[in-house]
Amino acid sequence: MSALDGLAVRRTTTAQQLADGLAERIMAGAFGPGDRLRESAIAAELGVARNTIREAVRILELTGLVRYEVNRGAVVIAPTPEIVEALYTARERLETAAAARTPRPEQLDAITEAFENLCAAADTGDLGTIVDRDLAFHQAIVAVLDSTRLDEFYAAMTKELRFYLTVLSKSETPEEVVAQHRLILDAIRAGDRDRAVAEIRAHIDTSVEQLKQLLDARR
Repeated sequence: MSALDGLAVRRTTTAQQLADGLAERIMAGAFGPGDRLRESAIAAELGVARNTIREAVRILELTGLVRYEVNRGAVVIAPTPEIVEALYTARERLETAAAARTPRPEQLDAITEAFENLCAAADTGDLGTIVDRDLAFHQAIVAVLDSTRLDEFYAAMTKELRFYLTVLSKSETPEEVVAQHRLILDAIRAGDRDRAVAEIRAHIDTSVEQLKQLLDARR
């Protein structure tokens, strides 16, 4: 008799499905920064147990989209310059470390394909799709580090990155987004690691400044 007999493997729980759905609503702007997620109201509207909603909110807290405040409960994060700086510093460390390495042919193919997908998304003009493809391009670069743990860490971090890019929006046009990423791709394909690192650093620094300006405008 195996020690694993009777163990059921579930692809996803109800709480995870709810967390994914709530995350989509948050990133679409249905819930704004500082808005409360009232567990009892959500449970009543969706017809699910409050404990399940509570578990879903806890999952969102782990992704950085939600935090608990005294006397208020779960609230959607309200971005600050300090939070943006910390998040993008972590992003820069990972991406520049990856850009300093030479990708294998299949990794270069994956980065190129991700860029082509970004170009296709830019043609649609759909912000949500552009943001998704933007982050997928950078995820493909991080994969050059050959660490599944770092891949998972970056993937988790992109949930918060997606929130900032979607809720705060970007000040660039789709064409400008593609142009910035083309510079990164060209440097990687040319095998110029120093230039690739510099282009990624410049791209991230520009994003941080734009986000800070958007935050200042909302004050």
